[in-house]
Amino acid sequence: MFEGLKLQHWKPRFERDNVLVLAFDRAGSSVNTLSAAVLEELSGILDRFPLNPPKGLVFISAKPAGFIAGADIKEFADFSARSLTLSAIERGHRVFGKVAALKIPTVAAIHGHCMGGGTELSLACKFRVASDDAKTRIGLPEVMLGIQPGWGGLARLPHLVGAKAAFDMMLTGRTLSASNAKAVGLVDKVVPESGLLDAALNQLKFRGKRRLGQRLTAWITNTRLARMVLSKAMYGQVARKADRKQYPAPFAMIDFWRKNGGNLQQALRAEPRATVKLAETSTARNLVRVYFLQEALKGLAGGAAHEIKHVHVVGAGVMGGDIAAWCALQGFTVSLQDREMKYIQPALDRAQELFKKKLKTDDKIAEVNKRLMADVDSAQVPKADLIIEAIFENLEAKQGLYANLEPRMKAGAILASNTSSIPLNELRAKLARPEQFVGLHYFNPVALMPLVEIVKHDQVSPDVLKRMAAFAKGIDKLPVPVASSPGFLVNRVLFPYMLEAATLYAEGVPGPVIDKVAKKFGMPMGPIELMDTVGLDIATSVSKVLCPFLKLDVPTALTEMIGSGKRGKKDGQGFYTWKDGKPVKPEVPSSYQVPADLEDRMILPYLNECVACLAEGVVESAEHCDAGMIFGTGFAPFRGGPVQHIQDTGKEALKARLETLAAKYGARFAPKAGWEQV
Repeated sequence: MFEGLKLQHWKPRFERDNVLVLAFDRAGSSVNTLSAAVLEELSGILDRFPLNPPKGLVFISAKPAGFIAGADIKEFADFSARSLTLSAIERGHRVFGKVAALKIPTVAAIHGHCMGGGTELSLACKFRVASDDAKTRIGLPEVMLGIQPGWGGLARLPHLVGAKAAFDMMLTGRTLSASNAKAVGLVDKVVPESGLLDAALNQLKFRGKRRLGQRLTAWITNTRLARMVLSKAMYGQVARKADRKQYPAPFAMIDFWRKNGGNLQQALRAEPRATVKLAETSTARNLVRVYFLQEALKGLAGGAAHEIKHVHVVGAGVMGGDIAAWCALQGFTVSLQDREMKYIQPALDRAQELFKKKLKTDDKIAEVNKRLMADVDSAQVPKADLIIEAIFENLEAKQGLYANLEPRMKAGAILASNTSSIPLNELRAKLARPEQFVGLHYFNPVALMPLVEIVKHDQVSPDVLKRMAAFAKGIDKLPVPVASSPGFLVNRVLFPYMLEAATLYAEGVPGPVIDKVAKKFGMPMGPIELMDTVGLDIATSVSKVLCPFLKLDVPTALTEMIGSGKRGKKDGQGFYTWKDGKPVKPEVPSSYQVPADLEDRMILPYLNECVACLAEGVVESAEHCDAGMIFGTGFAPFRGGPVQHIQDTGKEALKARLETLAAKYGARFAPKAGWEQV
């Protein structure tokens, strides 16, 4: 049937009753992604069907990693640079249209990841079966790249599962488990992985129908009246979380569906050009850049193995306890040490909350609990492959602890510090094996913040750095290498921004105004609320290291609050009063005039410090700087990172604005060395 076709990526075979199984196995790649060559090869296969049609068609993956990870993003970025995006989208549309038009029954057999274009291929099939494996996740996350589904997903999904379920996925980028996908009607059957192909073949034979309720939901929610009502509600929900100017994709998806959702064929015809319009925005360009920054950090280990099975954490405070819980959750054996059990127990209690949230079932929680143990007497130190020190920020205390730990560590074990501000050249001064000492700086809350700073010093082994990058990947974190300098990258850059916000507050600018301006710029949380969340005591501790280094003064208002015992969210009193974990922000009079330079006073010191970090070699590249600040502080992703923002805005214009601020407010705004090289 396929004589003359040079097949590299699709492996056809015939199963019982002349059913064609197409196993996707993209050549030269560990995961399946949909490139132009892959799609053209599939198109060629489908073109042979009229001559000798099979009785049915099953799509399945030949790779253990998953079904299809989506489109080849690198190839799409290249298409965009050469203004070929429309032809690329039309190609996928055309091929998936051929699948949808087949008169034979078609099934997508899904195991593992099924994202973007993979989900759109499955939507072009008449049926979908999925494995019940926890790794099976199905989604249309294109909104995370600033675009919309462009290969039929935006048109087809609402007609299959109904508008509410469809947009719950597409507007958020949320992925569904197999069972949840079945519950909304996206998947027809869920089976163990071992029975996936048999289930797909049986689905072809018995076919079956979706439940009447699902069919009614799909029909009703796409009627004109429903589109008018639901689109308004969805628009309001999205507007509460995103600015249309900054993130146009979710708003554009709603508008598209409201206009075209009543007619599937009309929606399919309009989808490619609507997708291209979004792909050409600066937001899409920058979010794609963020995607590549993330992938680059994941690859920093360069194939090295971390060789770590047992992690020992010293210090059961909020950071140490949460690091221990996270490592246990990710499959490592973990021992947690502190002076007495009364200090460890709260950390174990918090760990239970994390495990229940992440694992759901008692058997899975019991399994991870077996990996997490208290160790008051530090008996587990000789067994550990990695020891993470997470005690309070004091040089002498840390060095004293190392003197006790190092002689008891096994050969090859790594000692890491979670210090947030103390230079490692000072911490390693009395170590016998400084080459096996490194900084491993996590961010709070550990379970939510994706970044880990891997802090170098002048004597650390390159092998240790690679092992730490591999370990970060092993615990589902993104590693960014930084030099040992006060505050490293993230805290050093964040500190002047937060300190200026505190100065503005001391000058009488209301906290809600400061926070609103920062969020309008694109920050996930305003700096006043952030300081309360981190803890004013922590901010003060960091200021003792960074203020002398950066030649900055702590505002009197902040020192007075600390002096009165206010620590922020943890105690319920800080810049704001906190109730039930949320800040109670005072009303701002409608007549209040926001200072014209408020945004510049906060954001420009942040950018200025990024420039200094690049010039001083705190980070190796602009890409590492941007990645660190996006994943470590949530710097506006739609701007592509602070260095990208400088380049897009114009470094000369920004430098001139800093000089204007310096003339008005003082030397803290003076442009630092390095602006010419950005």
